[in-house]
Amino acid sequence: MKSLLMIIRLFQAVLLMSENPPGRGFIPGAGVSGVSNPPSFPDAADALLDSSNPEPLSEVDGLLLLADGTRYRGRLFGAPKIAEGELVFTTGMAGYQESLTDPSFAGQVLTFTWPLLGNYGVHAGTSESAGVWPRGVVCRQLMEVPDHRDAIGSVHDLLFAHGVPGIQDIDTRKLTRRVREHGTVLCVFGPAEAEREMLVRLDEMTPPDVEDLVAEVTCDEAVIINPGAVDEEGKPLPRLAAIDCGVKYNILRELAQRFEVIWFPATTSFDDILKWKPDAFFASNGPGDPAHSGAATTARDSLAAAVRAGLPVMGICLGHQLMGLAAGLRTYKLRYGHRGANQPVVDLETGRVYITSQNHGFAVEDPEKGMLAPHPSGACSARGGNELEAPFKVRYVNANDKTVEGLDLIGKRAFTIQYHPEACPGPHDASPLFDRFASMVADHLAGIPIPTSGGDS
Repeated sequence: MKSLLMIIRLFQAVLLMSENPPGRGFIPGAGVSGVSNPPSFPDAADALLDSSNPEPLSEVDGLLLLADGTRYRGRLFGAPKIAEGELVFTTGMAGYQESLTDPSFAGQVLTFTWPLLGNYGVHAGTSESAGVWPRGVVCRQLMEVPDHRDAIGSVHDLLFAHGVPGIQDIDTRKLTRRVREHGTVLCVFGPAEAEREMLVRLDEMTPPDVEDLVAEVTCDEAVIINPGAVDEEGKPLPRLAAIDCGVKYNILRELAQRFEVIWFPATTSFDDILKWKPDAFFASNGPGDPAHSGAATTARDSLAAAVRAGLPVMGICLGHQLMGLAAGLRTYKLRYGHRGANQPVVDLETGRVYITSQNHGFAVEDPEKGMLAPHPSGACSARGGNELEAPFKVRYVNANDKTVEGLDLIGKRAFTIQYHPEACPGPHDASPLFDRFASMVADHLAGIPIPTSGGDS
């Protein structure tokens, strides 16, 4: 049976490569007016284009062990190694390639609640970064031979290529209920014969939040991703400093349509960013504790300095949390986080409900109600002062647990959102928020006064 599956997969790969050579890499400046020879960046799926000999599944019996003593038996796939990290789950029914390559999952073991994983395979040029970031993957059933004409490989192939292990045949419904009851928990999985070693590692494991995960996922150096970008009239687009805390590729695609984007490492100081003469600042999504003293704090300081300097600022996900900290609000660990493509968010100003894509395990406290839906550990940041020198209001809240989903700064051209308007995966209800930010930047450059009633809408 294994031999037959290998023959089928090899035949599909050869047929696809010969009839429809797939694209390679990530080129956010492609198709943008005024941009010639835009830089290209690696896509996680590129590794499958370079491999002509798919590695067969190991079919080794595996064990998934939780820190609360719970254990599950399954079969291993992906890279032949032991996985360890914080166990979380995502409820999306599709978009697994985007989730696997989302840097916000760094440090975590990702459980897919949808029972079938990988049915349409892995596609070239559709990842959200250059790597696979979860430290392990848990699912009910893995599709060994994907059924899609554009597939260049399977989820197993992608995980193996990036050194990430997986385990299937797990009762993910039962596992998810366990996580929902007890909050996110530490876990380890690997070969059943390595149970003793895994128990030792589980006993010695520390939460990934103590690590500087932002420094792990951020880019290496500053680069303009769409040099020379112009608008419909041929005028240069505003220059945006995009601070990479673990940015998803589709965020950069959206920004590149509206700005000339400089992609900065999160470790870049405000003064060094100013040398590039940006017109506005943006902070991306990312993993880990927003109050970590490493790269996240450097990014927070840059955002606060940009607000104080009167520059337009937008923050998404971790960027929202960093701005919340700068505003003097605490950030705290959620009981089990919001991860999926169907999270309802209420705009308190208009009353409209948006269905959004989300991926976060921390939240910003409500200035009046405090920490809502906190983790049993009570993990939270220290309370600080308002470094933004501006008042703020809660603009968006989660319709389920009422946690804060976005802030507007009053008297400033700055706002934050906890969810993902770029989707990938998920609905595009909130994508106009990129246009809202672009309008703010245009008004700033035109010298239009900010309405006295509050911040720009």
